[in-house]
Amino acid sequence: MAVNALAGRRLSEHRFFAFFAALFPLLILLGFGRTYYLKGFFPSPPVPSPLVHVHGLLMAAWVGLFITQVLLIRSHRVRLHQLLGLSSILLALTIIPVGALTAIDAARHGSAAAPVDIPPLVFMAVPMADLVVFALLFGAAVWYRKSAAEHKRLILLTMLNFLPPAIARWPLTLVAAAGPVAFFGIPDGIALVCLIADSRRNGKVNKAFLAGTVLLIASHPLRLVIGFSEPWIRLAGWLAA
Repeated sequence: MAVNALAGRRLSEHRFFAFFAALFPLLILLGFGRTYYLKGFFPSPPVPSPLVHVHGLLMAAWVGLFITQVLLIRSHRVRLHQLLGLSSILLALTIIPVGALTAIDAARHGSAAAPVDIPPLVFMAVPMADLVVFALLFGAAVWYRKSAAEHKRLILLTMLNFLPPAIARWPLTLVAAAGPVAFFGIPDGIALVCLIADSRRNGKVNKAFLAGTVLLIASHPLRLVIGFSEPWIRLAGWLAA
């Protein structure tokens, strides 16, 4: 009976991660399809610099890596999953500086995607905080690499951390009108639902998943507070200069 229950939980968990492996690219394509991936089919501003292409390639690689890793676990190819996981460290170490340079370039030269009612130097705190939270979540995932339960839940949170830019570009009037409430609130809501469902399925709260979810949610209002602070404005101005 216990063996069947364990097998049932594992199957449910595989389906859980497979669902998000299919969902994430759709959510991202909905946001960036018109302005980047499928821009040839839609009227949209030109890509401001080659740096954006590099950033876009790296982020697409991160999504592709997540999908691949989920499929490898589902097919019980654990050794290959572990070997490919080593490449994720190099990819993450590339994403962070390139993302920072992209954010600085957008603040310096402007970006069609930036909110018109938020000064560029203030808004730069948002993508910079994305990178800080990503580094913390991914660093924790590497730390827990030998503990599958914690590792994969933290990697899931790195994906949710990168969703707001795509959600902010969804061609939905309601999302555009809601602003930060929508593009921060939707990933936060998904994270909470995942945490609750995961806890009910396993009969306990995964502490690493809980800590990562709290970090993700708390960081969203905090980055706006930091963005409007005088020390950040001075630092952002120095970086952009």
